[in-house]
Amino acid sequence: MERENYFFDTEDGSSFDKLFILIIYDIVDNKKRQKLAKFLLGYGFRIQKSAFEAVIGKGKYEKMLKELPFFVSGDDSIRVYKIIGKGQVKSFGKEVELEQEDVILL
Repeated sequence: MERENYFFDTEDGSSFDKLFILIIYDIVDNKKRQKLAKFLLGYGFRIQKSAFEAVIGKGKYEKMLKELPFFVSGDDSIRVYKIIGKGQVKSFGKEVELEQEDVILL
């Protein structure tokens, strides 16, 4: 069953200087894995248990890359895919529920 389709274009006028990023990971330690997931929520949204998507600027991308190695040790791994240009995502199966944080403005 097809669930969701969406397109992205990191080269159009509204997304100039943006990158479509896919981050997948395999972190053995539960506590460290939870910290990584919380960290990645600052950049994008969870699409599967160990996968996040983000559309971010190049500066934010570079900052994220500098911080990711601190979450890796031993048998852990993190893979970051940078996708530039136009693309389409097709999704099948269980619907992804985006985690949202409450924002309070004072």
